[in-house]
Amino acid sequence: MAKEFDLCVIGSGPGGYVAAIRASQLGFKTCIIEKRDLGGVCLNIGCIPTKALLKSAEVMESFQHADEFGIVAEKFSADFGKIIKRSRGVADKMSKGVQFLMKTNKIEVFKGKGVFEKANEIKVVDDNDKEKESIKAKNVIIATGARARQLPNLQIDGDTIIGYEKAMKLEKQPDSMVIVGAGAIGVEFGYFYNALGTDVTIVEIQKTLVPVEDKDVGKELGKLYKKKGMNIMTESSVEKVEKKGKKVEVTVKTKKGTEKIEADVVLSAVGVVANVENMGLEKIGVKTDKQGIVVDKSTYETNVDNVFAIGDVAGGPWLAHKASHEATTCIERLAGLEPKNIDYNNIPGCTYCQPQIGSVGYTEEAAKEAGYDVLVGKFPFSANGKASAIGHGEGFVKVIFDKKYGEWLGCHILGAEATEMIAEAVVARDLETTGHEVIQAVHPHPTLSEAVMEAVAEAYGEGVHLGTQPKKK
Repeated sequence: MAKEFDLCVIGSGPGGYVAAIRASQLGFKTCIIEKRDLGGVCLNIGCIPTKALLKSAEVMESFQHADEFGIVAEKFSADFGKIIKRSRGVADKMSKGVQFLMKTNKIEVFKGKGVFEKANEIKVVDDNDKEKESIKAKNVIIATGARARQLPNLQIDGDTIIGYEKAMKLEKQPDSMVIVGAGAIGVEFGYFYNALGTDVTIVEIQKTLVPVEDKDVGKELGKLYKKKGMNIMTESSVEKVEKKGKKVEVTVKTKKGTEKIEADVVLSAVGVVANVENMGLEKIGVKTDKQGIVVDKSTYETNVDNVFAIGDVAGGPWLAHKASHEATTCIERLAGLEPKNIDYNNIPGCTYCQPQIGSVGYTEEAAKEAGYDVLVGKFPFSANGKASAIGHGEGFVKVIFDKKYGEWLGCHILGAEATEMIAEAVVARDLETTGHEVIQAVHPHPTLSEAVMEAVAEAYGEGVHLGTQPKKK
């Protein structure tokens, strides 16, 4: 006999478990279906464990530059196994935290894969597709996330060609690695392995690293990565990967011709694809496209009544915080509340390599293409006292404003703690703060965050720390 619920959530990532908790808070009898570990990709094999890995890399870099701070560290080395073990421990702890939240919010958890029989009827099956449970729900939220995209000539085999999950669980550190794709995943793993001593090559088909970011950010990161000893190949593509004994030979097509690179392993980091297969969506008629499940961006309802989709499975941007915000918006609207619609142009992007990247809103190029007459301000961290004191003078803050009304169109930060600093721009843009209001708000000194105010002042010709001439009013 089927168990009945007000809401069934399929998938327990940062979209799914947040939706389930918020629904329970608002009085819905709720269940969640998860085929792997609670917390989804982000918590178990994505956002959280990778940040633990990156912290180890950052500590390693600190030791490498210890003499610059007057510290003598003659003997130090990385224990790759311990680094991986620590990362898994952090992820396991967070997953147990989600388990605790399910219990405290009285959310019933079903282990297995959710498959639609009807729009309001779902069966939970095991790995062999054997039915374990039957569920009836008035409303269903699909939050099944996404997985690594595979190119036809770059099929992940888990041995010579790996994806991000394998990259964070390798038993042995490779001596050399070719990373295909220079988005957030590619540059984060590039930083991690390079800091530990792996010979890293990054291949990117676009003109700069992190091509979704402002061009100035991508260009500068490329320069900094080259200084770290990485081989950066932009406007290039991997044509073929062949196994050569215990190594692989990677054929890369560049502007100058074809180049062959020998490596221990190839990491495919060419994006993600929505998990929409083998769950009965065709059976109930849910509409999908190349991005994933098609939804109303106000209610997150699909074309099938009372069936909703949130997070990565419903298209980009593929970010955990976007999924969580869609979760609360979806549930609150379902409960009859009136949450504010999400402004998808004000969702920050964060990349946790060193230096970090934090960005929100328009790039300079996109703002001009949208027809804005722009004011652009840029302030380097080399001129920031706190950055110099902590030994991180690389990078900058770049801001874009609408010249006519003073609207803050975009903010792009490359530097230490950029992922923390970007929140100022997100909140300010949400509150429709103007450039002069940012300048007039007292920022503490010495801090990295005052570089944001300095960049805004530069945009308006009021900067005092770069020696630039004031702009004529």
